[in-house]
Parts: sequence; C-alpha cells; structure tokens
Amino acid sequence: MYRERLVVTDVRTDSARKLQGLLIDYHDFRQHKAAHPRLADTFRVAEWQAERLRNTHHDLYRHPGYHTGLEFLLTDLYAPTSMTRRDDNVDRVFPKLVKWLPDNLLETFAGLVELNLITQQLDLEMAEQLVMRGIVIAGMSDADYCAAFCASAELARRERQILLVADVGRQLDRYVRNRTLGWLLSMTRGPAEMADLSDLHSFLHRGYSAFRQMDEVEALIERLVTREQQVMENILQGHPQPFRLPDHL
Repeated sequence: MYRERLVVTDVRTDSARKLQGLLIDYHDFRQHKAAHPRLADTFRVAEWQAERLRNTHHDLYRHPGYHTGLEFLLTDLYAPTSMTRRDDNVDRVFPKLVKWLPDNLLETFAGLVELNLITQQLDLEMAEQLVMRGIVIAGMSDADYCAAFCASAELARRERQILLVADVGRQLDRYVRNRTLGWLLSMTRGPAEMADLSDLHSFLHRGYSAFRQMDEVEALIERLVTREQQVMENILQGHPQPFRLPDHL
C-alpha cells in the first residue's frame, strides 16, 4: 500500500538505507505471504513454535522478572496473528522516521524489521516443508517438526535469527533504561491517536514497559541464545528429545 513512499523517500545515511531496503523487502514479502495458499498454515506453525518456546524456556517464562518481556517477544515480536495495520503504519511514517530518528535508533529498528522478516520467511518455508510431507500441522509432533527442519535449506538464516534476537534485545535494553523515552511515549500518545497511529504507539509502549520490568536482560539473552543454539544442534544431530535441555543451560 505504501511501497512507493518507501522507495521515493530520500535517505542519507547507511542506517537509513539499510532500514529502507529491509522495509521494502518486508513489504514485498507481506504481499507474497498474503496471497500464498499456505498462509493459514504459517499461523499454525507460528503458534506451535511459540508454545514450544514457552515450554523450552518455562523456567524463564514463569520468572516474575522475565515473564512480561518474554510474553512481549512471543506475542508482539513473534506474533502468530497478523500485524498488517501496524506494519502498514511503519511504511506510512517511514519518511518521518528517517528525518527525526538518530542513526542508532534506525539501526535498531532495522534489526527488528529483519528479525520479523526472517521469522516469517522461515515460518512459510516450514509450512511448505510440512505440507509436502503430508503432515497435518495442527497435530504435528516433535519428530515431524524436526524432519522438516533438517530438510530446510535455510539453516544459515536460522542461525542469523538467533543472533538477531540477541543483538536487538541488547540494543532495546539500552534504550529503555533512558527515562526520556518513557516520557516521550507518554507525551506522544495523543498525537499518535490523532494521526491514526495508535496501534504502532501501543506496540512501542508495550515493548518499553516490558523491557523496563525485566531483570538482568544480558543474562537472559545469553541463556536464550545458548539454549536455542543447543536446540538447533540437537535437531540436526537427531537427538530423541531435542527440546529437553540440561539443567545447567
């Protein structure tokens, strides 16, 4: 809908150009996904994987210092439901983003877009792999998932996905420690509603609030990355219980 606005916006820094390119790629992928016959299956894959993440990291998910942040990760950053309106609004305000935001924030925003794009691309590829094998996703077993995972041609992208979670998480944590950001979000609620950007504003405010409440974010990110790298290794090595991890991880 707003692709032309993304394309014609004048960008003057590497970070702005990076964000512009990623938003164009993400816009095009969203159109491709919306018309894809496996669209509904991608949501089922995402729901299955979100539940798997909750189970694998159940101790962190139930921890009062981490729960809100992890819930934001699973429901907003890795959302089984569509975020079309939010994403359209990002495209719509892109000219203002590159005009008013500093480069470091544009770089973080680019990381978020890339993470979202990669995650949705991998979900679609996984849905295609499962359907090719005649697997009903609603009743998918761990073994079904692992077989499709091992057949994937996207292993490098899966490694990139894990590293992006760590990188973006660390950057977001630095920003939310700045109380000025919270003040700005509060002050801009009214203008955001008037500009029909309340959904985007709500997403940003939820993320800010979630990260503000989290304890020892660096330690959490380290554990998440270590665990997910181990899960990936377990799957590729044919471990009989790939999602069950040692207590020390």
